[in-house]
Amino acid sequence: MSILEVNGITKAFGGVKALDDVSVTVEENTLLGIIGPNGSGKTTLVNTITGFVRPDTGSVLFKGRDVIGLPPYRITNMGIGRAFQMVKPFFHLPAFKNIIVPLASPRVRASSGGKYGDKDAVALDVLEEVGFERDSSVPYKTASVLPHGYLKRLELARLLALKSEIFILDELFSGLSIAEVTSIIPIIEKILLDGKTVVMVEHRLKELFRIADKVIVLNYGKKIKEGPPKEILEDEEVKKAYLGVEV
Repeated sequence: MSILEVNGITKAFGGVKALDDVSVTVEENTLLGIIGPNGSGKTTLVNTITGFVRPDTGSVLFKGRDVIGLPPYRITNMGIGRAFQMVKPFFHLPAFKNIIVPLASPRVRASSGGKYGDKDAVALDVLEEVGFERDSSVPYKTASVLPHGYLKRLELARLLALKSEIFILDELFSGLSIAEVTSIIPIIEKILLDGKTVVMVEHRLKELFRIADKVIVLNYGKKIKEGPPKEILEDEEVKKAYLGVEV
């Protein structure tokens, strides 16, 4: 069953088409990978889905409803959460306080009947899900002193706190060591086990292909290939347009 349908999206900037009639269907409880060279349209596609860019043509259906024209906060409150490549937490707040902020969102208030319980405890529970040790000092440190790997985990925690149904992860693995990526992959797998859907824009192909159910390849704004990772790796057009190296 599809949870997200992108239909015929075209977007031009100054006469240059960033996206050219791109369509993709995301099945519920699956992981879709989006890959392509720099400038291929990946960010524009994600910006369109999340309301930061309005396309010239096409539709984006979330659970059957077209979200084109809705502001980003409305789309977030519907259940589409986004983790940005450039992490932007509240750097002056402790990690757990960063999670208390999304707990006050209309989406979370509605799901909880307006009753939060112990917000600090809920925030610590969420952080624990993404690998913050509850009994350590890390959840209480300000975000400004957290290592990059923990800031990426904090992005995942924010989406969990928002009760997102779709997790759109924009280069989550960027800047992380192999060990850090290896430790984050089980968190993503747990999100999928919990019935959520994940869309990942990623340049770390080897790691992405380990967990993706389906991958689409963009090049010069066009979708040139869609299929399971094995098909993507073996496709000559993809190799020519993007890969060029063994992965």
